[in-house]
Amino acid sequence: MRSTNRAVHRLALSSCALVLAASACKKADTAAAADSAKPVVAASTAKATIEPFTHTVSAIGTVVSRPDKYAALSAPSPTRISKVYVSAGQRVGAGAPLVEFEQVGFNAAASAAEAALTATQRNYERAKRLADEGILPRKDAETALADLGKARTDAVNAERAKQLSVLRSPVSGVVTKMSAVLGAPADAGQVLVEVADPSAFDVVLSLGPTEASAVHPGGRVALGAGEKVGGESLGEGRVASVSAAVDSSSRSVAIRVTMTSPKRTLRLGESVYGMIAVETRPNAVVVPVEALVPGDEPGSYKVFVVDAKGTAMAHDVKIGGRTETKVEILEGLAGGEIVVTHGAFAVVDSVKVVTPQAAKEATKDTSVKAKPATP
Repeated sequence: MRSTNRAVHRLALSSCALVLAASACKKADTAAAADSAKPVVAASTAKATIEPFTHTVSAIGTVVSRPDKYAALSAPSPTRISKVYVSAGQRVGAGAPLVEFEQVGFNAAASAAEAALTATQRNYERAKRLADEGILPRKDAETALADLGKARTDAVNAERAKQLSVLRSPVSGVVTKMSAVLGAPADAGQVLVEVADPSAFDVVLSLGPTEASAVHPGGRVALGAGEKVGGESLGEGRVASVSAAVDSSSRSVAIRVTMTSPKRTLRLGESVYGMIAVETRPNAVVVPVEALVPGDEPGSYKVFVVDAKGTAMAHDVKIGGRTETKVEILEGLAGGEIVVTHGAFAVVDSVKVVTPQAAKEATKDTSVKAKPATP
């Protein structure tokens, strides 16, 4: 009787084991079927890395001359142009003649001033001698001295105007502007010639007061041609100075950038786009910019994180700085996650993600298996 009970017990245990195994197999088949039923999306992936990230501010500016390497020349007084020695674009050395004005008026003025100085000098000497002898009042001698000082000033100005009657370049460089016309009148203050040293150009960028407060001298600046990102690279520069005043017309702050070795010759007045480095965070979580997908709320973002089984799940993220290729994640990722990049806009929660290469290989394998055997 006891042996019979044991046999029945063994039979019950075996039956139970078979039932449990069948149930486990059924659950595994169900899970496998559920996984196979999930939609599959081909997309590229990348790893969220922890690396230094540099924050930048962008600005638009122009190429300008350095103050000590640029000259704008005009006539010393109203006159007429008699000779033009150079043309725009011509390279000149320091001291080279550029424009000559009619000499008659300047020579006559210099001679008259010199003669007046001589006469005034004699008058002063006579007045002083008579005052010392008590013949003239002392105030007459003082008046004569004042007249002598004025005559000396007039003589110096006349001689200086005579020298400036031939405009000479004060710097070595290129003639960037020439508006002098032979025989045309010229007024004092009318700029006729501009000369600049092409190897000493700077870039002046314009920023709002708030953004400019984060910029400091010595900061790195990546410069490109044009007025938007993606233009021809001109090289890097350094912030030379940050203006202490806001421009009254543009309401912006001027940032002067010095370039030591531009990739090509800069052109005076050329438009430039600059990216100014303001801060570097050493341990930032960074993902490719293609991983960002607009969130449910305006201005929000999310990324799709792929788990070990290839399933993508949306993670709401808060972003910091960004460049053309990368974006800093402040909240939502810890680093090391696999995120969807190219193709992220086609992904939704719980889809399976395969790389384009894997999808191509899978399609190839399926077509090979489906091909009928040759009889």
